[in-house]
Amino acid sequence: MLGIILCGGNSSRMGSDKGLLKLEAKTWAQTAIDKITPLGIPVKLSVNQQQYKDYTAVFDAADLVVDAPSLDLHGPLLGVLSCHLQYPQRDFFALACDMPLMEPALLKELHERYQQAPEAEACVFTNDGEPEPLCAIYSARGLAKILALLQNGHLVKHSMKYMLDHLNIVSIPIQQHQKTSFRNFNAHAELNGL
Repeated sequence: MLGIILCGGNSSRMGSDKGLLKLEAKTWAQTAIDKITPLGIPVKLSVNQQQYKDYTAVFDAADLVVDAPSLDLHGPLLGVLSCHLQYPQRDFFALACDMPLMEPALLKELHERYQQAPEAEACVFTNDGEPEPLCAIYSARGLAKILALLQNGHLVKHSMKYMLDHLNIVSIPIQQHQKTSFRNFNAHAELNGL
């Protein structure tokens, strides 16, 4: 398994790169890395071509996976499938960089549930019945299936939630008190109190 921190968004509403924002002297990307690392899995950062230079100033270039130009996609699915092209045998523990309040205990729970479900192609939390695809585990087998659908022109929507409709998933409902962990931040006005 490989941890994948999804940093490749345009951060257009935030106005600056979310993965490089600081929380208590650490970038959000580093904060996400630090939350996955205790699970004992190596971690890579998914970035787009425009971010590469800024990220190599902070992180080792070997830890970056740049969006594949061969994929005609946008959004997080581009990051996930670009990583899959580079590491086709690895399952991915995906975590968005803009969830700085994520509790490590939830990541541990997700990891344990996935290990108990060998048939699962994805393991995902659900929030009021809706999946949280940006904190989820995707099997190499499941991603290969999605890539094949895309290449054959059968992936009509390019969203993470639509992708989940095509996978055998194990879902974990989150409790009311856990919802804060899944809050993602998109604009500076939302950062007050962080």
